[in-house]
Amino acid sequence: MPKYLWQVTYSSEGAQGLLTEGGTARREAITRMVESIGGTVESCYFALGGQDLFVIGDVPDEVAAAALGIRTAASGAARSESVMLLTPEQIDDAVRREADYRAPGS
Repeated sequence: MPKYLWQVTYSSEGAQGLLTEGGTARREAITRMVESIGGTVESCYFALGGQDLFVIGDVPDEVAAAALGIRTAASGAARSESVMLLTPEQIDDAVRREADYRAPGS
């Protein structure tokens, strides 16, 4: 199952909800959402800086990942960016694959 990193930024409405519900309630809601499409949440961390929340988890495929992003955006409370993560073994497989590539200007 593909692993994703979701980088979440709250709108002012989402931040207000976080003030009301707290972090553990939000983590539970996120876990329920991911599990509802057949996925699992590995970790969930709030952060300071450009993004407000980082979630790592597995979902069945890219369509499931898109469904999560669309539902999140439609709420108006947050925006998420999905990043597919690869294992070192997957990179080993990638570097063994041949690809016909020409560098720009070559």
